[in-house]
Amino acid sequence: MIREQVGRRPHVEKSGFRWRGTEITRLEALSDAVFGFAITLLVVSLQVPDTFTGLMATMRGLPAFAASFALLFLVWLNQHRWFRRFGLVDGTSTFLNAVLLFVILFFVYPLKFVFQIVIAVVLGPAWYPNPDVDPLAPGQQPQMMLVFGAGYVAVFGIFLLLNLHAYRQRDALELDEVERFETRDNMIESGMNVAVGVLSMLLAAIGGPLAAPLSGLCYWLVGPALTINGFAARGARKRLRARLAAAADRAPPARPAPAAGD
Repeated sequence: MIREQVGRRPHVEKSGFRWRGTEITRLEALSDAVFGFAITLLVVSLQVPDTFTGLMATMRGLPAFAASFALLFLVWLNQHRWFRRFGLVDGTSTFLNAVLLFVILFFVYPLKFVFQIVIAVVLGPAWYPNPDVDPLAPGQQPQMMLVFGAGYVAVFGIFLLLNLHAYRQRDALELDEVERFETRDNMIESGMNVAVGVLSMLLAAIGGPLAAPLSGLCYWLVGPALTINGFAARGARKRLRARLAAAADRAPPARPAPAAGD
């Protein structure tokens, strides 16, 4: 399994974050099965097409499948990193992960549906699996963005709550200053994604001829927002490490333990 291969790596990240979860829990095993099932649902058909026309119709769905798969893999990777970093399997973390798995299964079809439309807009209607059928009736575009936004906000809202829960347990987990900084940075990134999703839903709810296009364009803000936060976090991370290094240099040397019999 992918988790077993990743688990063989050193238990300290390059950032200095120590891994506290070294064993694969039953909740993680269930998560693997759910994510695998969700990816299976993304496949247009489990049967080999009988004709070349059917094969080409299936191939037209490949870009949307790739985009949906990439987003699901990103969610899986974030969940895996959270378990490895904190190793929490208490009631709160179990409930939040259960909600996350529910959201993933429920929104897998809306996810691919939206990506199919986006790919058709970018590459042309010929890339839609069934170009002879209009996927949206007039007035349904804002509703579609509301459904997509609800799933997007739910996923990253759960990650925000998971990291907030771990941060509240920082003393029990013995998080050092670097680990606390990284946890806060993860909360900021999740909060940015939630904010973009909420903005998109608000624009879709307002309505009007530009509601759906503007609500869809909102998600292009994710890249610049995370990039700006990344540069800011990099500078803050360097200052933190410099301060910790200076404090270590000023600290008095540890006194040797007295020999036996002294």
